[in-house]
Amino acid sequence: MTITKIKNDNFLTLKLEGRLDTTTAPQLENELSENLDGVTELTIDFAELSYISSAGLRVLLATQKRMNKQGSMKLINVNEIVMEVFEITGFVDILTIE
Repeated sequence: MTITKIKNDNFLTLKLEGRLDTTTAPQLENELSENLDGVTELTIDFAELSYISSAGLRVLLATQKRMNKQGSMKLINVNEIVMEVFEITGFVDILTIE
């Protein structure tokens, strides 16, 4: 998975490309833990993300809990396949998806 980071003051955007699974979830987790201090608005762009597993969902859930305390988090450009996973798991009720 490739992660592209755009940080501007309190705003952080991460663009994900590839698969978010057991192998790559730690990479996203590390990127988030290193960059979320002081961030009040987090956007994760899923335009190039082709797959998400339960390991990826766990990272998103933990990140959402943290961002609830310090600001907001939204997911953008979610494709049909990933959106179906969010719907089946109930994550559409937990995450802000635009």
